[in-house]
Amino acid sequence: MRTIFVNLPVTDLERAKAFYAALGFQANTQFSDETAAAVVVEENVWVMLLTREKFASFVTGEVGDPAQATSVINALSADSRTEVDDLLARALHAGGKPWRPTDDLGFMYSTSFADPDGNVWESVWMDPAAVQG
Repeated sequence: MRTIFVNLPVTDLERAKAFYAALGFQANTQFSDETAAAVVVEENVWVMLLTREKFASFVTGEVGDPAQATSVINALSADSRTEVDDLLARALHAGGKPWRPTDDLGFMYSTSFADPDGNVWESVWMDPAAVQG
């Protein structure tokens, strides 16, 4: 099984750590310091919160500003519609902003939000019967 590391530029590392903790994700202090915080979403899904300066050390060219332009939508699967709604509620309560309206296609249900820095997340539930085909 592979692991995905989502690297996000943040302007206020402490605020970002508090936001992702409020979503229920776990901090991993082994890979965190004053410029970065490792956050475990699931065993094989990690979010690396990086100060803009630290993020810049990993890229060529300029660091984009997610508050100004969306270049990535990070989507997480959910086990139920309730879980989708719960993640959105926690995000909004923790300082996130709604991004797009709820999308209910019957077999698929999703909500989305932006974290305090503008990084976009989507939570998606799909009816298992629809996934089976």
